[in-house]
Amino acid sequence: MSPSTNPGRAGPRAQRFSIRDVVAGASVGLVLIPQSMAYADLAGLPAHYGLYASALPPLAAAFFASSPYLQTGPVALTALLTLGALTPLAAVGSPEYIGLAALLALVVGLARVLVGVLKAGGVAYMMSQPVLMGFTAGAAILILSSQVPAAVGLSAMAPPGGVLQRAGWSLAHVGDWELAAVVLTVGTLGIISLGRRIHPLVPGVLIATVAALLYSTLAGYGGAVVGEVPAGLPSLRVGQPWRALPVLVVPGVVIALVGFAEAASISRTFAAQDRFRWDPHREFVSQGIANLASGLSGGFPVGGSFSRSSINRIAGARTRWSGAVTGLMVVAFLPFASVLAPLPRAVLSAIIVAAVFRLVRLRAMVELWPLSKPQTATAWTTFGLTLLLAPRVDQAILVGVLLSLGIHAWREMSPRCESWVDGDVLHIRPQGVLWFGSAAALEEELLALLPLGDGPNSVQLHLRGLGRIDLSGALGLLQIVEDAEAAGVTVQFREVPSHAERIMGRVFRHGAPLTSTDPRPVPRGDLEDPDEAQESPS
Repeated sequence: MSPSTNPGRAGPRAQRFSIRDVVAGASVGLVLIPQSMAYADLAGLPAHYGLYASALPPLAAAFFASSPYLQTGPVALTALLTLGALTPLAAVGSPEYIGLAALLALVVGLARVLVGVLKAGGVAYMMSQPVLMGFTAGAAILILSSQVPAAVGLSAMAPPGGVLQRAGWSLAHVGDWELAAVVLTVGTLGIISLGRRIHPLVPGVLIATVAALLYSTLAGYGGAVVGEVPAGLPSLRVGQPWRALPVLVVPGVVIALVGFAEAASISRTFAAQDRFRWDPHREFVSQGIANLASGLSGGFPVGGSFSRSSINRIAGARTRWSGAVTGLMVVAFLPFASVLAPLPRAVLSAIIVAAVFRLVRLRAMVELWPLSKPQTATAWTTFGLTLLLAPRVDQAILVGVLLSLGIHAWREMSPRCESWVDGDVLHIRPQGVLWFGSAAALEEELLALLPLGDGPNSVQLHLRGLGRIDLSGALGLLQIVEDAEAAGVTVQFREVPSHAERIMGRVFRHGAPLTSTDPRPVPRGDLEDPDEAQESPS
């Protein structure tokens, strides 16, 4: 029985390594080999570097992984972020560029390991869903646009420029399209789509790749091909261009966090469906070790793949060692990798298009509007900046995160107050978060509600609606009490949240001198221990 149809069975981590893991890992490997070459091309690297990023990384990740299903290797969004980070520093595909890609993988790996060891995985959630939604849609459009010239056989003819400009030029020059490249692109997309319709385990990518290789070899395809692919295992290296390390820190951290969001989503979803415990901190370490292995073997930043992880699960994986099988399969293939030299580049473009097309979810951002207009603005702003700032899409993410945090802070700075009069007592119930950013605003609103003239001379503040009260907030309440007393109005607190009892008790005990004839109008029994209430204040 498949894991998704038997929720009552023991969790996958309780299983032992078995032939199921071998079958699942091999199934993923068949898809990963051609797919990794396509993602290397997207990252601006020679295609065979995708094989280097697919050999040791999944093997290394298996020793630390928390999820039994997560498959590590090149992924589209991380490849695009890599391209954006390195394009301003070196010519795409040059030896210096290749060295910078390996160094960037080391930065990403170190950042993820540190986050995992320090158990600071919560920082990944600083990227709100609207930010990720806008960035993913924008990045998907950029990725699709980047593949248009190669898909129609015009990669060599398209003029220099941005991704969108080159795509627009290629689409406008229909008469120059290479018929064979277009047929290969359409045929590859059709085979992949048909394979998905038949069954998720049908290796459409592999079938399309083998068919294209046979066509290119037997028919003598004259269009752009992968070209020379060195045979043999990658050599470990430590001679990266370390002088460029400072400029790679920020994009490396961005890739470390953004790239982990997909891996976290995959692992969390499968853990919930199959009822087993998943440790995000351990997974951060696993993904970090994978990137360190990629950097040391001449690869580029890697992450968790949703499509390959799904294949791994459906194929019957039971333990994290299925990922190791995938890595070993790629390692075993490397001595024979030269057979991929005649593979048409149009096929690699089609593989990327098939993987990324479903990420363009503009409708989801439109549907945010009735839910939250500020968050909708965040999503669309991030989306627009991703397109405008390309290839530096990491900057769009940073702006989106800052905008999201700014909106959150702005909303938390405006607490609301509900008030009513019961007899000669005015009741006020503030709602929100009382912190240093909102203390002044709440103080002003509460003072505006205090009775004037012949109104009630007693006020009760119901604090249950305050989700948090920090020191500045408590001091603001103290100021309100003092101002009210000066106006002849007594103030009492009701429903003090348990999390605020200590800070409230201390502030109102030591915030001003207390005497037996001038007690503070605070219900002491609610704020401090009975033994402490009997002590005379110093």
